Amino acid sequence: MVEPGPDRAVERIVIRGVNWLGDAVMTTPAVRRLREWRPDAHFTLFTPAKLADLWKHHPDVDAVIPCPATDGVWRAARRLKEGRFDLAVVFPNSPRSAIEGFLARIPRRVGFARPWRNWALTDAVPSRSFKVATRKRRVSEIRDLISDPDGKRESFSTSAHHIHHYLGLVARLGASSEPLAPMLTVTEREVREVLEKFGLESGERGVPLIAINPGAEFGPAKRWPWERFAELIRQVHRSARCRWVIVGGGADRELAARIDCAIHDKLAGEDSPGTGRQMLNLAGATTLRELCAVFRACRAVVTNDTGPMHVAAAVGAPVIGLFGSTSPELTGPGLAGEPRHRPLSGEAACAPCFRRECPIDFRCMLSIAPARVAEELLRVLASR
Repeated sequence: MVEPGPDRAVERIVIRGVNWLGDAVMTTPAVRRLREWRPDAHFTLFTPAKLADLWKHHPDVDAVIPCPATDGVWRAARRLKEGRFDLAVVFPNSPRSAIEGFLARIPRRVGFARPWRNWALTDAVPSRSFKVATRKRRVSEIRDLISDPDGKRESFSTSAHHIHHYLGLVARLGASSEPLAPMLTVTEREVREVLEKFGLESGERGVPLIAINPGAEFGPAKRWPWERFAELIRQVHRSARCRWVIVGGGADRELAARIDCAIHDKLAGEDSPGTGRQMLNLAGATTLRELCAVFRACRAVVTNDTGPMHVAAAVGAPVIGLFGSTSPELTGPGLAGEPRHRPLSGEAACAPCFRRECPIDFRCMLSIAPARVAEELLRVLASR
């Protein structure tokens, strides 16, 4: 354990944030445990600028230093040096993230051990016991698995979830490793403003708002076909009156437009000045904070396994997560076992393969039927 002694007071702590949206959300339990460990310390989050707004209003972070993508390692180190930090907690595994703290001359630098960066850390923590090693399956292995008549999808222990990776690191400082659900803070004012901005506040009172997130930056192997999302909306619409919002980044505009177009005629007849639009396409139209607020306003979110899935769960929205090439035990929404979330996996012996693109017939995602997702969504609506 690397607990500082009484002569090494820790007053200013910097947390080096990770580079991906979903991973950043999954660090929030570890950040909370650090705050509990040193409640009187000043915590600064040093994060890629694109993720800085994620930490707005977060109760466990006192300050945020955005690092622009254009900053090199020397400039980043200068930003850190100005903070006069006593301790750096380095969540990423990259060489650069450790070297930044070394160049900034932060006295104690704690991160996971990697052969190419251990020299830049004062405390290099072995990660073998905290993270399940995953690897991309070879095509030959995939074909062997699907040819086995008794083959079943591989599963993992819930203790293998990625939040335990970061909790394991802070535990070496003396913080608790007891798991918590990831948490982000969105104010009621932010929710009101985003509903007003996009006309979502004009809907009929009591009609639930459902978000659809059809994209996944990692690759097409994570994406449930857009036609399935459209069919899901049609099926749910027969049983429950809802309002729908499609979300995503700029790269998801085409997917969102296809879904919007496919169901436009079905819902357009119910649009009226008094009730607002039944379907709104916001893909590429929201900031990160606005996306957080939209999710906070939703009764449920249907999404692929991608960064916004974790955001939705962390702001409090019930999530139906769709998993094909990845594993809900490793990267599922929220804390494993939370009843408000419903991770759904396809039936394929080759899954999870952790590949960006499917080399065969995409059976993992295609085996998730719209009727199955609709049933889960209706259960979520009924439970609320």
